[in-house]
Amino acid sequence: MLKRTHNCGELTTTHVGQSVILNGWVDAWRDFGGLVFIDLRDRFGITQVVFEPDTGEALQNAARELRAEYVVGVKGTVAPRLAGKENPRLATGAIEVRVTELEVFNESKTPPFEIQGAEPNEELRLTYRFLDLRRPVLQKVFLLRHRLAQVMRNTMSAMGFLEFETPMLGRSTPEGARDFLVPSRLWAGHFYALPQSPQLYKQLLMVSGYDRYFQIARCFRDEDLRANRQPEFTELDVEMSFVEFEDVIGTMEHLIAALAKEFGGETLSLPLPRFDYHDAMERFGVDRPDLRFGAEIKDLADLAALTSFGVFQKAAEQGHRIRGLCAPGGGTHYSRKDLEGLTEFVGSYGAKGLVWLKVEAETLTGPTAKFFPAEVQTRLRQRLDAKAGDLILIVADTQAVTHQALANLRIRIGAELKLYDPRSFHYSWVVRFPLLAWDPEENRYVAEHHPFTMPLPEDLHLLDSDPAKVRAQAYDLVVNGEECGGGTIRCHDPNIQSKIFSLLGLTPEQAEEKFGFLLSALRYGAPPHGGIALGVDRLVMLYAGLTNIRDCIAFPKTAKGTDLMTGAPGTVDLKQLKELHVRVSE
Repeated sequence: MLKRTHNCGELTTTHVGQSVILNGWVDAWRDFGGLVFIDLRDRFGITQVVFEPDTGEALQNAARELRAEYVVGVKGTVAPRLAGKENPRLATGAIEVRVTELEVFNESKTPPFEIQGAEPNEELRLTYRFLDLRRPVLQKVFLLRHRLAQVMRNTMSAMGFLEFETPMLGRSTPEGARDFLVPSRLWAGHFYALPQSPQLYKQLLMVSGYDRYFQIARCFRDEDLRANRQPEFTELDVEMSFVEFEDVIGTMEHLIAALAKEFGGETLSLPLPRFDYHDAMERFGVDRPDLRFGAEIKDLADLAALTSFGVFQKAAEQGHRIRGLCAPGGGTHYSRKDLEGLTEFVGSYGAKGLVWLKVEAETLTGPTAKFFPAEVQTRLRQRLDAKAGDLILIVADTQAVTHQALANLRIRIGAELKLYDPRSFHYSWVVRFPLLAWDPEENRYVAEHHPFTMPLPEDLHLLDSDPAKVRAQAYDLVVNGEECGGGTIRCHDPNIQSKIFSLLGLTPEQAEEKFGFLLSALRYGAPPHGGIALGVDRLVMLYAGLTNIRDCIAFPKTAKGTDLMTGAPGTVDLKQLKELHVRVSE
């Protein structure tokens, strides 16, 4: 076969006169009678090759039979392009290869979409993912993903971390999401579970004395999907011994700085900003705030009490929150119809209405402005730092609703009013989360992060008296409003761990049955330890400038959890099910 001597992205004028062999796919072809031009493509780039009349009729005829996506090898001589025919958009645009030999490795059916054309719809792309992955825009994403994994491995290794692999087939344990279960053929009625994370195994490695662990790990969660969530995903998993949470954060900031330098082109100032969970919720309505712009949420209850607006008075009587934000430039940007759209938008998050006030030079205007005395208007402008041309937006409802409605409204106006550079990055930590959250459906506490989190030392006494107020030694990495990592200091004390299991509704017998191996390990000299996991898929998505996580996973699932290319999930033979002791109706 004609084996390549060069790739399709490397030939320049320095190679003129050399005999070369290229392999690749036919990206485009043009027949000008005596001349046949082919754009030959591989993952490195495109090179123009030409079949000239003096190469002979057989080679000319063979060239005319080529079509898009044929796989070929060509041998020829590198020559400069004619003056004025150069293509400055290509790295190889100053040369062409004049072909003397052609070998067709494989023909191709007419593709369902053009590889270099407009982006096809997602269903078609995922059905023909093997063709979709040929598109240069996606190949750049996976080159970035490869580089990101290399930076992670090199940086973690340089800091003394050891790379481990942990089992894919483990025991089902309650960690928050549903497990993917795998029935055992050898043990009837028993099941393995695919790991939601390597959480328990990495803690056991700390008990085993390995001190610093990392793994680029595959994880699985059987939960509802959305644009930035997949049933199987990849994370950089990390664990450290003899540390407090500032040690974990400080160590990981060296990696984050390396990633920012490599993929964002910036030198981070360390340490990164830290926000207390309750402060983040109060100021931004969410525990993963996008800090590339301001428009912070402010409490307005005291000012609302000075108005004659009945909606505010009723909200105050019901013990609800009255909160708002200022949209810079929103007063001139949004029309009355737009404001109706914003009202419907917050309604989708449970808000019963949206109060809007346009900021003029001397006063506020809007349907409810008449209820705001002049002094209140002045103080409201000062509270929100509102200037002429801005827009004040207020929601009066429960704390949960005002969090949800205003947090999402803030993100929307930030994008619509172009309050930030979409190519910029902001990194921060949110720390000291609640240890527990109350689940009204199950009528019990559930873990905010996971069941193995250590409370803050100053809150340990509250485990017995007021568990809802206990704060965790937990921390999340937030990048541009996306949670890109999360971790905790673990319970290395078996007595505290048992108490937390009890608060989660597990009896001592249930705790031993589900987590006996962990509790046993903790009783054999477990060091203080903690760790974190960074979402590889989400980091690639952000650095590649994508909005959908499926575009940075080679073979993703749809929003319904299906693989359109392979047809997974699919049915299996009854014989297979019987071998696995799975009962089926005939």
